[in-house]
Amino acid sequence: MSNSNYLTGPSVINDLIKTNETVAKYLVDNSHGIIHDEKDLARTYLHFAIKIFTSEKEIFKIQKNYFRLIQNQQQLWMRLVNGAWEKDSPLITPEKNDKRFNAPEWNETYFDFLKQNYLLTSQMFFNIINELELDKYRKRKLNFYTKQYLDALSPSNFLLTNPEALKIAKETNGASITEGFKNLMKDIRNHRITQSDDVTFKVGENLAITKGSVVYRNELIEIIQYAPLSKEVHSIPLLIIPAWINKYYILDLQKNNSFIRYYVEQGFTVFIISWKNPTSQMGHLKLDDYVETGVLKAIDVVRKITGVEKINTLGYCIGGTILSIALAILTTRKQDIVNSATFLASMLDFTDIGPMGDVIEEALVRKLERGDILQGGVMPGRTMEKAFNLIRDKDLIWYYVVNNYLEGKSPPPFDVMEWTNDNTNLPAGMYVFYMRQLVLENKLSKRNAINICGVPINLFKIKTPAFVIGMKEDHISPAKTAFTTTEILKGPVEYLLGDSGHIMGVVNPPSKNKYGYKMGGILDEGYDEWQRTATSHEGSWWLPWSNWLAKKSGKLIAAKKQLGNSEFPELIAAPGNYVFEVCCEENFSG
Repeated sequence: MSNSNYLTGPSVINDLIKTNETVAKYLVDNSHGIIHDEKDLARTYLHFAIKIFTSEKEIFKIQKNYFRLIQNQQQLWMRLVNGAWEKDSPLITPEKNDKRFNAPEWNETYFDFLKQNYLLTSQMFFNIINELELDKYRKRKLNFYTKQYLDALSPSNFLLTNPEALKIAKETNGASITEGFKNLMKDIRNHRITQSDDVTFKVGENLAITKGSVVYRNELIEIIQYAPLSKEVHSIPLLIIPAWINKYYILDLQKNNSFIRYYVEQGFTVFIISWKNPTSQMGHLKLDDYVETGVLKAIDVVRKITGVEKINTLGYCIGGTILSIALAILTTRKQDIVNSATFLASMLDFTDIGPMGDVIEEALVRKLERGDILQGGVMPGRTMEKAFNLIRDKDLIWYYVVNNYLEGKSPPPFDVMEWTNDNTNLPAGMYVFYMRQLVLENKLSKRNAINICGVPINLFKIKTPAFVIGMKEDHISPAKTAFTTTEILKGPVEYLLGDSGHIMGVVNPPSKNKYGYKMGGILDEGYDEWQRTATSHEGSWWLPWSNWLAKKSGKLIAAKKQLGNSEFPELIAAPGNYVFEVCCEENFSG
């Protein structure tokens, strides 16, 4: 059968059914990282049903919203019948950041009808949930699960209701559908949705290529020192503590967007921790090990290599959380060896953890403590990836379902997505402790409520000069939560709010001039007052932070060509060994 006949032949129906079934299946396959138990899902909607059927008041709210939807749908039908579709303004439009319906084809009458009907229906469900008299946590969870279902049922996810995919199928005489099935079969074999081309980028070749050497290694970390790119450098070095979820090289992507390279070029002596990808034999490691064997050891090594009393530090994401713990321990031990601390998209107070807080509860943590979700002594990196994908499912799941399977395209090369898919495991002991003590019970934000490395942790005693950076659209470390760090620390502190999110807002070099920032607001009167009084600036936040860091980095001295020293010699060229360790594939259960 020719491609043109294929589009109108009976076999296309079977193919379309198979495609749609597989698309729906991917939601389930990618959900177990967050939807930890089918019973939890059932309990959530059972509680919702009980609330409805035991209250006439709640039933009336549902009826009111349903009748409103019927009225809106009747208006849509009347516009179709009367031929007034193009004359009247739409009853509803997508949210500004909703990219599913951006193509002009969605403005054609039939597809615009589908789009508006879907958006109105979604609006009805969320209105019902938000108007119910439920406690805040149950309402958030119900919103989260309902959003997953509604996102999965978007007309953009199905070939017959996606005008872009249909247009491509027509233009290619069905070749796009054939290519879509090839992509689908490949992803089923690989047990994941392809989000990057997997060919363009290679660590050590065109990612993580800033020159340097590993100057220290233990069972948990490698410390990389970067070679100077200027004749003079600041006398006080900078130690970067990245998150141990994924690899450190999000801060050292390509030459033109490497955070590390930029600061080396500015005359800073930069060190970074490269965390080991834990194996099942490392499941016993605890948060204490990450602090003592990781951060505190790294601080000691950097001081000894550079011969200074104090060093500057930066913690990114969880790296900032663990940096705060290390500072609290050093304060208790009366070791004044950190000159400044920068908290980049980090949380110390876990009261509001964004979308992740919609489903993290006592039942989930208990399952972790029983080991029901853990595998071989670790929390698998792939499970964590799926969990983060669900937080932004439109962009990280359904976009690629449409692109790869319905339109038959390959994902474009994207260095950030290559990094995103380079997962790391988490030791069971550390992860369970982190989820219970820090996330669920939020003990880090309380005075002496938690002991780490044998020390009661009190962040409110930290007087180290600090620079706190939040990101406006951060789904992992919400900007308002990042701001609370300024209310905890007792030393001089500044707050900067960058545009964009947890990743793209951080990878924002001055050369791109893509996202701006705000700073200079009043700090002592809450986040909203800071927002009101802060000044907006164009350009990258890298620039003002560079100026702040320079003032904390001492005088300029001649750069040394040799890295490390006699006690800590160069072991291997950057990016080292640990960055190449990969997670073992999980057994495919589909």
